[in-house]
Amino acid sequence: MDPSSVRTVGELKASGWHSKSVRDEIRDNLVRAIQSGASTAERWPGILGYEQTVIPAIENALLSRHDFILLGLRGQAKTRMLRMLVRYLDPLVPALDGCPLNDDPLAPLTGSAKAILAKHGDDAPIRWVAREDRYHEKLATPDVTIADLLGDVDPIKAATKGVSLDDEEALHYGLIPRSNRGIFAVNELPDLSPRIQVGLFNILEERDVQLRGFPVRIPLDVVLVFSANPEDYTNRGSIITPLRDRIASQILTHYPASLDVARTITSGEAYQERSGVEIHIPDFVRDAVEETAIRARTSEFVDQASGVSVRLTIALLENAISNAERRALMAGHASETVRVADLFAAQSAVTGKIELVFEGEREGPAVVAERLLGQGVAAVFQRVFPAPYNPGRRGAESEPEDVYKPIVDWFAQGKTIAVSDEIDHAEALREIPSLEELVRTSMSASGYALEERDVGPACELVLEGLHQASLLSKDRSLDGVTYGDMLKRMFAGFED
Repeated sequence: MDPSSVRTVGELKASGWHSKSVRDEIRDNLVRAIQSGASTAERWPGILGYEQTVIPAIENALLSRHDFILLGLRGQAKTRMLRMLVRYLDPLVPALDGCPLNDDPLAPLTGSAKAILAKHGDDAPIRWVAREDRYHEKLATPDVTIADLLGDVDPIKAATKGVSLDDEEALHYGLIPRSNRGIFAVNELPDLSPRIQVGLFNILEERDVQLRGFPVRIPLDVVLVFSANPEDYTNRGSIITPLRDRIASQILTHYPASLDVARTITSGEAYQERSGVEIHIPDFVRDAVEETAIRARTSEFVDQASGVSVRLTIALLENAISNAERRALMAGHASETVRVADLFAAQSAVTGKIELVFEGEREGPAVVAERLLGQGVAAVFQRVFPAPYNPGRRGAESEPEDVYKPIVDWFAQGKTIAVSDEIDHAEALREIPSLEELVRTSMSASGYALEERDVGPACELVLEGLHQASLLSKDRSLDGVTYGDMLKRMFAGFED
């Protein structure tokens, strides 16, 4: 049916169009998508890591014609998934023209819609509403009122139209009635005060809205969906039990379960392509970014009830790329490789994305961020390179692995190496005995594709990994960091 050729109620009837509830509409479109053989990625593009957990639960709720809530920590794509429900609405639906609630031309709700039909009959005009205009969203805040969501009597409107306050023409409809025949989403539901949550009871159970000061009952056709963060249950508010009982499905979200999924999400969201400078990002640097977030989600310094958003890895990768870009611009280079030093220079992307517990506050956000970055690098180092030592061994077995002995001995001679995020130190790093050979051998064995421009950053990875294993010291200054002999550093401390 060509919507442009259907402009009146009579033409709509002649076209054979039939009314359908929003729930049936969503259900039918989802059924068709599944039957067509569309994969989960095609049905929910851009949503990764939820193929076996969250997405099946959402689809079950939609097939059951349920209202539902997504419950999970920050940065778990809850809002994105709610907005994607629009995909399962019809591209266009007819609505009676001149009615604020998108009244179905064949099944009007409001008195004004019925009056238009009584006056014009089959000649009553219709308009076509796009699916994007049938989704409305509200971020719950403590100052949200019943009038915002449901509506209220508007004295000014009554005076302008010359009607009494008990006339339907005097009503000002809120966001939920205006979402009739569509989807209404409430983000951060616990932030709504309990008395406002009570106002949602009728919509969820009896499917109608009652406006204060006017005895009106409008059987709305609307799907209500919600999101909430468990942190809100204690910090700001809670979902009252009767309301939670009326939400048919509660679906738990989670962070990426694998490193590969996490990397794919970050790569898909981060701003990576920079004009004027070609930026290369080694795979082990990408993994270090993800490992930093993974370590933050188990750190004793980070409030785990608050969660660590995937926005941390996105911002960290973007800042690390920007640091490499800035280095290339200062040196006049056309290309640059992101290094481990760039991750530490991007520390500001971490400090603003974590909530610290008391012990973390005592350490300070900068110290905690650097520690997490070091742990992220160490996790990649441990996966790629031989273990620096075996805990609990004595004698010869307690010494560093032979592959690291030439490196440690070189530093034991009193030599140091300074690494700055503003200067490329690849040539200086190659002077450390057996370091480059170790990098090439271990990277190849671990499956990482090592390009020639990756060798310097990989050498930095080894030095930071040995520092995290307490085999090398690390001193930070305004000019960068200096790696040196750990024993000399310790004895210097005793002398001081």
